[in-house]
Amino acid sequence: MAGVQPPPLRSLDDFLLSSARFAVPDLRDVDRWNNRIINNLLYYQSNYFLSGLGFLLLVGYFQPLQLLVGAVVVSSLFLGFVWAAENQAPIRRFRRKHPSVSVLAILLVSYLLLTVLGGVAVFLFGIAFPILMVLIHASVRLRSLKNKLENKLESIGLKRTPMGLLLEALGQEQEAGS
Repeated sequence: MAGVQPPPLRSLDDFLLSSARFAVPDLRDVDRWNNRIINNLLYYQSNYFLSGLGFLLLVGYFQPLQLLVGAVVVSSLFLGFVWAAENQAPIRRFRRKHPSVSVLAILLVSYLLLTVLGGVAVFLFGIAFPILMVLIHASVRLRSLKNKLENKLESIGLKRTPMGLLLEALGQEQEAGS
């Protein structure tokens, strides 16, 4: 984790307001859509982190124990998946070929476990809703020249960020920055 730097917080104007440009992605070109999502995740990661944290704090204020149980379940499943993908070749190949299915599988298994534990509402609103909002924003936000430059620095290894490490763990490092 040495050399990992959190990127700067992007302005609200750049993130959501007047200078932000949005467009529905071309659903027929999945590679381009995936590229847009990955690059926006890298560029706006601080904004996404703060937005998700704010929502989690709000949910945690009303349901702290259920939120904690949900966070432990999802984190355990994610770490177990990353460990299995690093140590089992078939899982590693599946993760690289189907990253979206891999994330959805983690969320589905988390949902099923939390149903048994009784934390469904907290999971849906405290964990899955912020992830959904991040993915929607990353899908529809068009990239700027500054965004493309920052992503290129990340992809050639001049900058290491937490989102870059997360995408690498999910098998998406080769596509970032392209």
